[in-house]
Amino acid sequence: MTTALRQHAEHQFAHELTLLAASDTKPRPPQWKLSPWSVATYLLGGTLESGEVITPKYYGDRRLVEVAIATLATDRALLLLGVPGTAKTWLAEHLAAAISGDSTLLVQGTAGTSEESLRYGWNYAELLAKGPSRRALVPSPMMRAMEEGKIARVEELTRIPADVQDTLITLLSEKNLPIPELGEEVQAVQGFNVIATANNRDRGVNELSSALKRRFNTVVLPLPDDLEDEVRIVQARVEQLGRALQIPAEPPALEEVRRVVTVFRELRNGVTADGKTKLKSPSSTLSTAEAIGVINQGLSLAAHFGDRTLRAADAASSLIGAIVKDPVQDHVVWQEYLETVIKEREGWKDFYRACRKVE
Repeated sequence: MTTALRQHAEHQFAHELTLLAASDTKPRPPQWKLSPWSVATYLLGGTLESGEVITPKYYGDRRLVEVAIATLATDRALLLLGVPGTAKTWLAEHLAAAISGDSTLLVQGTAGTSEESLRYGWNYAELLAKGPSRRALVPSPMMRAMEEGKIARVEELTRIPADVQDTLITLLSEKNLPIPELGEEVQAVQGFNVIATANNRDRGVNELSSALKRRFNTVVLPLPDDLEDEVRIVQARVEQLGRALQIPAEPPALEEVRRVVTVFRELRNGVTADGKTKLKSPSSTLSTAEAIGVINQGLSLAAHFGDRTLRAADAASSLIGAIVKDPVQDHVVWQEYLETVIKEREGWKDFYRACRKVE
């Protein structure tokens, strides 16, 4: 029996969702599987009265999460905005899983996303054979969410062409989807809403129109403010991914995780942690998600080509590729940081040697 490489949130955490639903006594909005309070507990973690522990899915400001949940309990859509790696997609998926029990109603935004992706398409064999009919119509994830009273997700909204974005205006304001070919319309049932994500550092951004912006309540997700918070996020996600991918390595040593996160934070912020040395920043975003990728790849190296313990050499091999995206500009930035900061930092000699060896 094969196992899915990446399970949907509602399947991966089905046990926790069941526990929350069984103990949930607070009011639930129409069609919601859990009350807003229980959705927050599912996302942020907590201990139930029965003693069962709910693991945190998102590490961040509780008030931001509460605002996001409260928005979805109204008729306004939710826009999660932030730089790459701030867990926008992760939070959107878990919100949909907790509220609707279904996180799969997804439209992935790209420069080639068409209007049909947000409205509906046609089975052309059926259309040519019998003409327009409900049977020939292929509903989009958005249309299905409207019919079933669920949460629809739109990823990377600002990568979608502006004229296609505007398709959402009618859906969000009128809560119906006209089908002129059939002389019908689909009216959204209670429980329907939309979560969109967008990053504000994308060079291919198509700005949202003011009319569309008004249909969203925007929640800006920040990068972790504190080093230890970011270390905790990276370590937790790496351990989850390691189990899912069945990487035969020990959980990553906290010290190696802290080193990678420290490097990312200092280059991202343009200053060392002690505030004494200003630094040049590379062109890469150096997000928390990329730090997770570096540690995860290092673990794979350690598991398959090392002694199953993540060491400086394993982390360094992946680190440089994440930082040096521009082989000219970023290489200069990295070399300067390596020689002026890492080389002189106490207790980092092995890390410095490992990075030099990869060069």
